[in-house]
Amino acid sequence: MANKPTQIKTMVSSLPYPKTFLLTLLFLSFSIVNALVPKNETFKYENSGEFGPYIVEYGANYRMISIFTSPFQVGFYNTTPNAFTLALRVGLQRSEQLFRWVWEANRGNPVGEGATFALGADGNLVLAEANGRIAWQTNTSNKDVVAFRLLPNGNMVLIDSKGKFVWQSFDYPTDTLLVGQSLRAQGPSKLVSRLSEKENVNGPYSFVLQPNGLALYYKSKNSPKPIIYGLLLTKNFFFSEKGSLKNVTLASDPESFTLGFDYYVANPSSTGTRVIALPVNNSTLTYLRLEIDGNIRLYTYFLDVRDGVWKEIYTLFDRDSDEESECQLPSRCGNLGLCENNQCVGCPLENGILGWSKDCIAKSVTSCKASDFHYYKIEGVEHYMTKYNVGDKVSESNCGNKCSKDCKCVGYFYHRENSLCWIAYDLQTLTKVANSTHVGYVKVPNS
Repeated sequence: MANKPTQIKTMVSSLPYPKTFLLTLLFLSFSIVNALVPKNETFKYENSGEFGPYIVEYGANYRMISIFTSPFQVGFYNTTPNAFTLALRVGLQRSEQLFRWVWEANRGNPVGEGATFALGADGNLVLAEANGRIAWQTNTSNKDVVAFRLLPNGNMVLIDSKGKFVWQSFDYPTDTLLVGQSLRAQGPSKLVSRLSEKENVNGPYSFVLQPNGLALYYKSKNSPKPIIYGLLLTKNFFFSEKGSLKNVTLASDPESFTLGFDYYVANPSSTGTRVIALPVNNSTLTYLRLEIDGNIRLYTYFLDVRDGVWKEIYTLFDRDSDEESECQLPSRCGNLGLCENNQCVGCPLENGILGWSKDCIAKSVTSCKASDFHYYKIEGVEHYMTKYNVGDKVSESNCGNKCSKDCKCVGYFYHRENSLCWIAYDLQTLTKVANSTHVGYVKVPNS
């Protein structure tokens, strides 16, 4: 028995090829076998040809490709010349309703004419410019990918030889959740808004899964960090105070026509469903959108004998809602405005409250010297941040001092009954309230 290892070593060393060469061949053979996608499963689509004839979201021009599973289809669209996004569209051609974009690969990194979308033999899904520059990819080379599929629920997947998902689009949401799609503590945890209909880059709003619920944040250019301005669901709505939210999935029950969130909570562990809308029809084809204006809306596609219609079935910030007012939306009244009963009712300037318009704005302070600026007071107002952000407990004068020492501070808000202070880095929508002890101070130049 003791001689056998020596015999084996002698046999290997006597082979006509070096051991390292044989091992290299073995490794390469394994890699090639493991990496190859069957030729009939590879594809390459080019962004070229005529634009499509139907009306689509954002007023875009588009070219669809032949990756289609009703009612979803993959295509290229643009809202500015030669700046295309690879996206997933939902809708039926026989319907005159607007086609919607519910997933995007390359937001903020557009491609031009002649760009290609391809699945190569190595299993990597790639969006590339005509010159070969890679704009987006799945990074799935040599991971045993054998096929790409667009599933009936709108999830695009790369499948391995065992039928498991190597990659899925549901793990990379932009501003939209489809039924069956999740936000997870360990995974995709947020949606990010689009900047505008024309500008397909990240906007200032985000919808984030947190241990205590689903929160909405706004990040202005001036603010050092995102500020919470809304909550869709809270611990009291979901679960006990002791739990930590780990997963929420947009869910639809085709039998009861209910729409809501399936959730999983840890410590202690529990699961459940919270209904947030009751559409009058099958709500399977539904999506949740974090809108350009920071609102949350649910849309459902209702099919009838002849046609299909998109209907808005839930809005978080809504004049008919018991949850949130439109006045809580940071940009509801532009750069500056008083909001009451969901309407922009005034422009609060130093010389008084004027009629509101989109041009309402306070004078900018360009100096950090306290001698170069002063404040004017607005009584009976709330800033959007005061509802969900804990203020600092300081005196009213010290609150003003904090703002004066911060060059980026544009004003401060104060609750006199409990001595709470909030420093503001933007003004925007101010909600008019009956409590005159809730005051705001706006920083303006002396001249």
